[in-house]
Amino acid sequence: MAVFKWLPVPAALLALTGGVYRFTFYNPIPRREDPYDIPSGKQYQDTKKFALELIREFDEQPYEQVYIDSFDGLRLSGHYYHVRDGAPLQIQMHGYHGTTLRDFSGGNRLAVAAGHNRLVIEERAHGGSDGHTITFGVKERLDCKAWAEYAAARFGKEIPIVLVGVSMGAATVLMASDLELPENVRCIVADCPFTSPRAIIRDVCHRSAPLMRPLLPLVGPAARLFGRFDLDGASAVDAVAHTRLPILLIHGEDDRFVPCAMSRELAAACAGPVRLETFPGAGHGLSYLVDPERYGRVVTEFLHENGID
Repeated sequence: MAVFKWLPVPAALLALTGGVYRFTFYNPIPRREDPYDIPSGKQYQDTKKFALELIREFDEQPYEQVYIDSFDGLRLSGHYYHVRDGAPLQIQMHGYHGTTLRDFSGGNRLAVAAGHNRLVIEERAHGGSDGHTITFGVKERLDCKAWAEYAAARFGKEIPIVLVGVSMGAATVLMASDLELPENVRCIVADCPFTSPRAIIRDVCHRSAPLMRPLLPLVGPAARLFGRFDLDGASAVDAVAHTRLPILLIHGEDDRFVPCAMSRELAAACAGPVRLETFPGAGHGLSYLVDPERYGRVVTEFLHENGID
């Protein structure tokens, strides 16, 4: 607080709140993540060689650039990968500060092997999409619904759609599950989702960002004042309690960013069919990299059970 000693208390508080917003929610357009930049840390470095192989494989595939407009006037970007006419479509949503190539490199290989078309979304404030504010799924869930509507209109209501997400993207597709989605959205695959925006921010601050702990009461006001959204406006754990869509939850047991316990809480809350698969020794978003054979078998079985072949 010393740097604000010359400011009136309300002005200092506002400045602090603005700082919390920039640290937590803001993503400047020039700062876009490099998909080949593998995070530091032993968990990621141990799987780096395999990850880079998958990313390069994905990067070499041709795609169609597509756009839609969000409910609040942003131009949203996506990449459409075509395998065959009439195939099931996976709509894939990446994580917080994630990239399509890195977050779905493993999912891409599985989808190609299954013969599925993919619509891989660059979420708001990421990649080629407009916006500066990451809302942890609150607004992104409405973008997910818009992309599903776009897909149903373009490819036909008879084409099965699977919503797939990793990390924040996983929480997002779960938050979208209780919205009025097109009827051909058949099921959801969610890899390492969190239960709610507030829960994951609180948990990360307590475990990994101790300097932010005293500022946690400002996170909600920062979202409202500067991000123009309600941090408690959506919750994955609330949404799954009101959907009948079948859900596959996947989580690494050694996830040090989103606790595996959050997927267990989500599984317990599901009103419809749910399958939870945890992967021993796997870190955040690394379950496929740690055990690709089992991961592929689990996903394939789940999709087959729900008529997606």
